[in-house]
Amino acid sequence: MLATAVLYLWNLGESGWANAFYSAAAQAGSLSWKALFFGSSDAANAITVDKTPAALWVMGLSARLFGVDAWSVLVPQALMGVGSVALLYAAVRRTSGPAAGLLAGAVLALTPAAALMFRFNNPDALLVLLLVAGAYCVVRALENASPRWLALAGAAVGFGFLAKMLQAFLVLPAFALAYLIAAPTSLGKRLLHLLGALSATLLSAGWYLAVVAWWPAADRPYIGGSQENSLWELVFGYNGFGRITGDEVGSVGGGGNGGWGGTGWDRLFGSEMAGGIAWLLPAAVLALAAGLWFTRRAPRTDRGRAALIVWGGWFLVTAVVFSYMGGIIHAYYMIALGPAIAALVGIAGVQLWRARANPAAAGTLSTGIGLTALTAYLLLSRQSDWLPGLAIAILVAGLLCGFLVFFAARLPDVARRLVAVGALVTVLAGTGAYTVATAATPHSGALPSAGPQTGRGMGPGGGGIVIGGQGGPGGGLLGTSLPGDALAALLAGDNADYTWTAATVGSNNAAGYQLGGGAPVMAVGGFNGTDPAPTLEQFQEYVRSGQIHYFLGDGMMMRGETGSDAAERIAAWVAETYTPTTVDGVTVYDLSR
Repeated sequence: MLATAVLYLWNLGESGWANAFYSAAAQAGSLSWKALFFGSSDAANAITVDKTPAALWVMGLSARLFGVDAWSVLVPQALMGVGSVALLYAAVRRTSGPAAGLLAGAVLALTPAAALMFRFNNPDALLVLLLVAGAYCVVRALENASPRWLALAGAAVGFGFLAKMLQAFLVLPAFALAYLIAAPTSLGKRLLHLLGALSATLLSAGWYLAVVAWWPAADRPYIGGSQENSLWELVFGYNGFGRITGDEVGSVGGGGNGGWGGTGWDRLFGSEMAGGIAWLLPAAVLALAAGLWFTRRAPRTDRGRAALIVWGGWFLVTAVVFSYMGGIIHAYYMIALGPAIAALVGIAGVQLWRARANPAAAGTLSTGIGLTALTAYLLLSRQSDWLPGLAIAILVAGLLCGFLVFFAARLPDVARRLVAVGALVTVLAGTGAYTVATAATPHSGALPSAGPQTGRGMGPGGGGIVIGGQGGPGGGLLGTSLPGDALAALLAGDNADYTWTAATVGSNNAAGYQLGGGAPVMAVGGFNGTDPAPTLEQFQEYVRSGQIHYFLGDGMMMRGETGSDAAERIAAWVAETYTPTTVDGVTVYDLSR
């Protein structure tokens, strides 16, 4: 745990505001309880972020307690990472022993996507912590058919919904199947317990939906990411089934080419996704298949096989969804696979080593080691200019260790231990090196990705933060600009006289100006600039009543084919009505004149 804490906390502040979109919302929550509750982008409560706000509750409370800075926003994420590793260790240890728990924890800690997200401020860190907590509760429930522990598992997943909506529910089939098959009680009681757990899930997830639906729309911020100011629409549309079908009203498209990459079984091995998660993915598939085969004759209530169902089901459902979803998907989503892969590798690796006298077990373990070494070689070869020689060293060492492991049962004790240590180091070398590089690289913007900062292959993505100007290297709505000194002084000048010191199109643009100026900035159109919030008529009324001082930028820099054009109309009206000036390279309209 100490090593994990050092890895996730060391030099954490180098990433600055990380994802300024969420940092600005945390800042807003530190100033306004209403903004904290709804997850507003600004303290004046114009519009929310396009997610349910549980992760913002943590960051906002931290900012209230310790002040608004990079550390108060990012340290909670790192602690969630330490907690996730600890809970994974505890869950695997209960079914497979401390050695398996330690290996699983080490694999998760050294997963590049995990290092990326536990040092960043996206909702994925809280989601993973809650899902691992849910899996731990399922493991406890399976020991004596405990409805209380199963209900706690359901509640944890429900709160995971409040972090990242329907993605949290991808683990539910695995949790339910494991309990239905393996809980040591009658079928009727198993079904009754599952019904109770489902009720706990719906209650812990649904109370917030009910409160928002009940709250008068005129007295709360607009629900970002929706076209009808509806949290239900956000949950089941843009951030729900739209992610599966690709029918996401208001999306601006992906990757700069209007799409989100090809779908298929090999998607997770592509250049965008692989660096974060693929290092032990083939080994996890082999581990699951071998584990289920070797336990095929075990009693129904066998806890080892039940654990394989919990983690294997989590892995399979999530991997299939990520591989074939047609809507928005980003490389950092892959952290959701990390705990399942780590658990499968830990459980199967230790069990196969213990059964090394069995040629089938020894052969399976040898194959897994060689397969992992080959995977590392292929991934590292995509970045031949980073740590040259590591790829071939891992491949040679992996093949040698795999060969020796097959004959490990015949080796003397000292030699056997050396082979085990060598195999472990070889298996973790590639993913470990990539994880350390990820932790050593500052990440910012909307689209972070794991890996070292190099000019090619896998590695950090765009959409970062720049000082001055409009948008970052990701361009337009995905980039964030922190204001230069002159613009920051302008925004801070008499902001107490206005509800919003400024307005600009897109939440990322607004976030940078808000963090730099310290006062609320209205994100016209929400994250993508395609939400009808505010309408042109509402914006004109805000201006007439003296609530907005400046309009920043020239409007939309990129736009999808769907969603509202209100932001474009507002920007056009401002340009026609007011005289522009330029401050620190940013077009500024003074709406008070």
